[in-house]
Amino acid sequence: MGARTKARKRALDILFSADVRGDEVSVTLAAEAKRAASEPAREASWLYAREVVDGIIDHRDEIDEQITTHSRDWKLERMPAVDRALLRIGVWEILYNDEVPTAVAIDEAVELAKEFSTDDSGAFVHGVLARVARAV
Repeated sequence: MGARTKARKRALDILFSADVRGDEVSVTLAAEAKRAASEPAREASWLYAREVVDGIIDHRDEIDEQITTHSRDWKLERMPAVDRALLRIGVWEILYNDEVPTAVAIDEAVELAKEFSTDDSGAFVHGVLARVARAV
């Protein structure tokens, strides 16, 4: 598994944890930063995970607007927390990270959805991110 794939999984953990606990993402990120400082072997995945989560914090309103617009009758709060987090990661990569090709951002989010969410989540995440990508 590549460093960016591990980082996306780490970002997913942070976003999901904050969502489920009802905490601010920045609080969960700070706690993870403390833990990461004691794990130098995982630094490569930590740096990109932090970039992703910071980017989502910085652009949360725009990201959530894109998800809401392109999710076809699904309200953000009705989505499973894992799907919501993966969509935020995917939309951030599509809109704000020129280093990641759109197809890679979509594929990575879909694979994580298949691994960690419901049977229908992979197709749902793919559909929303593909519509976001076509709109930009």
